[in-house]
Amino acid sequence: MLINWLLSALSLVIVANVIPGFELSGFVAALIAALVIGFVNATLGFFLKIVTFPLTIVTLGIFWLVINALMLKVAAALVPGFRINGFLPAFLGSIVLTLVNVVLRTLVAA
Repeated sequence: MLINWLLSALSLVIVANVIPGFELSGFVAALIAALVIGFVNATLGFFLKIVTFPLTIVTLGIFWLVINALMLKVAAALVPGFRINGFLPAFLGSIVLTLVNVVLRTLVAA
């Protein structure tokens, strides 16, 4: 679990360096943001995914990307030192964050 937390924080740092408008003040902010993102996704994100399931089916799953972007914006509002300037950086950041997380976890598991 500790390794997953560190990988999530590292993923946030990578995304902050790749996506303009996605800002982190340092690795400590990334660690805190990783915790908050996990908590927000497990609570509010889970609820929203259940409530919007019909819309997700109609859009073939693409609406979940919007929900993930909104969860990143919520986390950015709660964590000092973590800021996302606009919806587009949040949307692109959620996609890149997922991809980077998958790659890092695959590398560590290998």
